[in-house]
Amino acid sequence: MMPYYKFNYFGLDTSLVIAVIIGIGFGFALERGGFGNARILAAQFYFYNMRVLKVMFTAIVTAMLGLFYFTWIGWLDLSLVYTIDTYIIPQIVGGLILGIGFVIGGYCPGTSIVSAATGRYDGMMYFAGMFFGIFVFGEMFPWLENFYNSTPMGRVTLPDFLGLSYGLVVFLVVAMALGAFAAAEWGEKVRFKITGRIKE
Repeated sequence: MMPYYKFNYFGLDTSLVIAVIIGIGFGFALERGGFGNARILAAQFYFYNMRVLKVMFTAIVTAMLGLFYFTWIGWLDLSLVYTIDTYIIPQIVGGLILGIGFVIGGYCPGTSIVSAATGRYDGMMYFAGMFFGIFVFGEMFPWLENFYNSTPMGRVTLPDFLGLSYGLVVFLVVAMALGAFAAAEWGEKVRFKITGRIKE
């Protein structure tokens, strides 16, 4: 998945150990951030706790800046970083389905695992439902295959799609993040004035 593995800096066994360590660390960070609680996650949709937007946008910007500058100084070959091919319509539909499930259940797939691991019954049910959905999709795949593989665009990044330089896209995303942070703070204050409800 990462170019350091492709450069043979370490083997498959080591890469699996590193993946487990990263996964445990990521899950721990999510739990400590409150992302194993459906109420906190769903609160963003009601604008009284925008923690999820702030944390995830911060993570996106941090990773993006790291990739950009590591590539610029020659520590990383961005072309070797694995990205999946784009199938624009099926992926938009999939994103909408995931978003609806997020609003209804209060979890995304990753946070449901964190919640289940900490013993929350709603997280366990959501996690079980996710596997049931995967099973149903697998059984229905022969009927969905044509749609699943429709509108292929190959490996596409935002700079490719927009026809802009990587540096400009980085600047625009950072500006978008700063605007989103300011809007989130404003939205929380307005929500508090209207309802008197504080963050959980």
